[in-house]
Amino acid sequence: RLLDLVGNLSYAQAVYLILKGELPNEKESKMMEAILVSVIDHGIAPPSVIAARAVASGGNSLNVGVAAGILAFGSAHGGALEDAMRFIQEGVSSTKSVSEIVREYLESKKPIPGYGHRYYKDYDPRTKRLMDIAKDLGFYGKHCQFAEEVQEEIARQKGKRLVLNVDGAIAAVASEMGFDWRLGKGFFIIGRVAGLVAHVYEELTTEK
Repeated sequence: RLLDLVGNLSYAQAVYLILKGELPNEKESKMMEAILVSVIDHGIAPPSVIAARAVASGGNSLNVGVAAGILAFGSAHGGALEDAMRFIQEGVSSTKSVSEIVREYLESKKPIPGYGHRYYKDYDPRTKRLMDIAKDLGFYGKHCQFAEEVQEEIARQKGKRLVLNVDGAIAAVASEMGFDWRLGKGFFIIGRVAGLVAHVYEELTTEK
């Protein structure tokens, strides 16, 4: 019952419970907390923040601004997490080598979900932090290894580094935790909504 959870579970633990159908252990709780915090905000540049603040500035209420931000999530912003989870899970179970998988994507000119960032060219600091936490908590396994091997293989074949971004890192770690790839976008939505609320509130109260 809900009342049994209130005061006994953290928000991250409750999220894990409703998505997985079971209570997390201490390490799973810490990993889920890290995932949600890693996507809570990324400044004023993301499309969702621009949309949320623009709509709020038109005289709309907080919930309308936040909804506008959520509707801005797409394949290039937020939605990549779902695609990355599917890519990683299918890649790990594939009989093809990492080299073959990367070559097929590059030859077809399809973007590899979870790789590349408009600002980070050497490495995504959020990715490094999540991977370090995953290693400390015992969640660095075949999915994380595959994700990092793909990053290196892209650089080898393309001659250009496309960093494993935070979407790819979360996708790898969430896959290690046993989550279905169809929940991928959900992690981003759950984590980012709090940030959107803060941006819309700021727009409504200070940007006059």
